[in-house]
Amino acid sequence: MTCSSTSDFCLDDDDSIGSLGKYPNEADVRGITVRNCTLTRTENGIRIKTWPGSPPSAASRLVFNDIVMNNVKRPITIDQNYNPHNNNKQTAPSRVKISNVHYANIRGTSTSFEAVSLVCSRRVPCEMIQMKNINLRYIGSPGNGPITSTCLNTHRLVYEGIQIPPACK
Repeated sequence: MTCSSTSDFCLDDDDSIGSLGKYPNEADVRGITVRNCTLTRTENGIRIKTWPGSPPSAASRLVFNDIVMNNVKRPITIDQNYNPHNNNKQTAPSRVKISNVHYANIRGTSTSFEAVSLVCSRRVPCEMIQMKNINLRYIGSPGNGPITSTCLNTHRLVYEGIQIPPACK
């Protein structure tokens, strides 16, 4: 990953805000901006990840702007059902409240046909998610279908400008 300016905030390996709600008494995450970054051949692009069964907390005022994806498997992800070991021990929904998240001018290529996946908690749905000028092209294996978006438990999802893949219905 590269960032065009040392004054910009960038995260390691992928632009990920993750493992929220894994431990008790975690501080809320607020007011993070990631901009002017390029991610190349990463598993995840912009990801917000929370654990199921988490204690109540919040992640808000998150801004992702002017980010280029080059051959990224999952360019835009909110995963509030994170379960890396596929065990069923923690089936309670995440209680991390995700709100006021802005994605703008995200462009490039995805190696999976599901380029946008916003899977939010059924207990505390995501609110006020803005998708502005999203332009991602699928470059994976032919025959897997068109590039798509998936949205679950999202409230007040706002789209502006270009939307490739198409907006969730």
